Amino acid sequence: MKITFLGAAKTVTGSCYLIETNKTKLLVDCGMFQGYLVEESLNRDPFPFDVNEIDFVLLTHAHIDHSGRLPKLYKAGYRGEIISTKATAELCEIMLPDSGHIQETDAELMNRKRNRAGKKVLLPIYTKEDAIECTKLFRKIPYYRKTVLNKEVTVKFNDAGHILGSAILEIWIKDESKQTKVVFSGDLGNKNMPIIRDPAKIESADYLIMESTYGNRLHLDTADKVERFMKIVTETIDRGGNVIIPSFAVGRTQEIIYDLNKHVGKYHKELKRIFDVPVFVDSPLATSATQVFRNNLDCYDAEARAYIANGDNPLDFPGLRFTKTVDESKALNFREDSVIIISASGMCEAGRIKHHLKHNLWKPEATVLFIGYQAEGTLGRRIADGAKKVNIYGEEISVKAQIETIDGFSGHADKTGLLEWLGSFKQKPRKVFLVHGDADSLDSLSMSIKEEYSIDTEIPELGDLFEITPLETTEVVIREQHINSDRKHDLMNKIDGLSLEFISLSETIKENLAKTSDASDLDKITAAINKIKSAFVEAAK
Repeated sequence: MKITFLGAAKTVTGSCYLIETNKTKLLVDCGMFQGYLVEESLNRDPFPFDVNEIDFVLLTHAHIDHSGRLPKLYKAGYRGEIISTKATAELCEIMLPDSGHIQETDAELMNRKRNRAGKKVLLPIYTKEDAIECTKLFRKIPYYRKTVLNKEVTVKFNDAGHILGSAILEIWIKDESKQTKVVFSGDLGNKNMPIIRDPAKIESADYLIMESTYGNRLHLDTADKVERFMKIVTETIDRGGNVIIPSFAVGRTQEIIYDLNKHVGKYHKELKRIFDVPVFVDSPLATSATQVFRNNLDCYDAEARAYIANGDNPLDFPGLRFTKTVDESKALNFREDSVIIISASGMCEAGRIKHHLKHNLWKPEATVLFIGYQAEGTLGRRIADGAKKVNIYGEEISVKAQIETIDGFSGHADKTGLLEWLGSFKQKPRKVFLVHGDADSLDSLSMSIKEEYSIDTEIPELGDLFEITPLETTEVVIREQHINSDRKHDLMNKIDGLSLEFISLSETIKENLAKTSDASDLDKITAAINKIKSAFVEAAK
């Protein structure tokens, strides 16, 4: 058996893994790369395998960094099954066409610039129609039922507690009369999260592919997240500002609504003040996703089901409003009263959230509240890390708003949660492959796993192929095209970093110009600018 790591290798996005046996080839996830400039590089690269040879796709959950290249797979000719839970399939029915619409819109914007520059027109990575057709390939299977795919592969989906429908995959592979069990953690959720169940415990594995998003951090504000949320919101309202919450349309948005509604009795006075302020969920996708939540009550935990049994609607409260049209969204930025806006995307890379940031980041009275992980290179990460200026739709925006983060709403288990989940295995894996994390998270979690459980760990590079033999050894092969993709990724990261440094340099030069009128200083600055300009011209050539 061979496993090739085609995404989420030493990065958080682009999850995709190829498993090959004697007669079967299957993919686990097929997600979009996000952050820096990789959307137009790695996402546009051809798949490094023959699409027509793939027998099955197993999908852990609906988030775009796990599902977002499935329509591209369809566009390339794949017509096999995409196997997932019912809730995941239903969420993909709204999320993938929305992603296709974004690809078309992005391509249109790029092509306006390319046309003016006399460059070749770029096609969208895939269209909304591609995505709609792709969703017809889904096969829905329930949690906790062993499903035989063929003579070599059997799979079971277990609740991962990350978002509605998310799954931990147990895969039994019979190869040359030898059965090997491989477990994919998918994205593991926190314990005691709103609505959804805790991550399922797994009995055993020969090999484990495990996420590491928060592998070096603890969620410190889990217990008091509602109190902290209320404090941040009320202080912003007192200043007369808006609260902007970048949120994944699927998962975090519904959980915030649920959590606030759940605590109405305990914090009636405080929450009444917040509910007196209009709360807008500004995402048609979130509106549709909330309906999917209502249609999949079997995925809810006991507490949420009890609320529903008592006649309560845990996904609603007075003052909550869903915007549908673009005009309704735009109108939010011209209101004179304070509002709370929950808007996608969670990492601020696309969608309506960018418009709300453009209209609010420069206002000292406003607050931008992050409640989910911000991948390296994304606009959300730059803001969360303290950038003084950011570029949004070609305009430089000063960051004067209050920037806050509450980890307690995160849908990912922290370091303690990851280690406890691994510790619950009765038969520990021979080797753990760590994915879906940045360098610090991967290294920290790897060290802790070795220290606590004496389990061998591996941190794959993009394109690494591991051959798992009957002797329980692994051999690494790195495919050349992936080396080139990785180099291209690194170069684009450096270019993105240079652009940020150039913005900072520009501000420094402007400040110096304002302070001096000395001719020799002006000559030096002129020479420096000309040198930079020449370097850019040469690079463009």
